[in-house]
Amino acid sequence: MADLFQVRIAVRGYELDLQGHVNQAVYLQYGEHARWQCFIAAGLTPEVMVGAGVGPVVLETTIRYLRELRAGDEVDVSCRFLWNGGKTFQVEQDYTRIDGTPVARVTGVAGLLDRRSRRLVPDPVERLRALATDVSYLGLEK
Repeated sequence: MADLFQVRIAVRGYELDLQGHVNQAVYLQYGEHARWQCFIAAGLTPEVMVGAGVGPVVLETTIRYLRELRAGDEVDVSCRFLWNGGKTFQVEQDYTRIDGTPVARVTGVAGLLDRRSRRLVPDPVERLRALATDVSYLGLEK
C-alpha cells in the first residue's frame, strides 16, 4: 500500500526571498505539485477529473516552518490524505531535506468540488474511488 507519496524537488535560485531562503509562497507551490503528482499516480489526471466534472479544492492551509531551505537544497515533499467522512478531508505534507532533516509541515483541509454546481461533493471518498486506478496512493482501499 502506498499511503505516503513523496516527490523530490530541487530548490531554484529564483524561488528565494531577500534572506536567501525559499519564499513562503513557494512552499505552497511545492505542496500543490506533490498533491497533483500523487493524484496522477492514482490515475486522477486533470483530464479524468475535468471529464468527471470534479476538481480538488484547498479550503485551509497551515505552514509550520522548522528549518530554512536555500538554493541548491533538495527537499522531499510527502503527501498523505486523512479521510474522516463528510465533504472534507485532511492533507498532511512533510518537507524533509534528503539528509532527513525536517524542514516544514503543511497541513490543510480540502474537498472535491462539483464543477457544475460549485458545491463540495457530499462523499469525496466514493467519487475518488470510482475514478482512480490505484486508490492506495490516496490512503484508500477499493
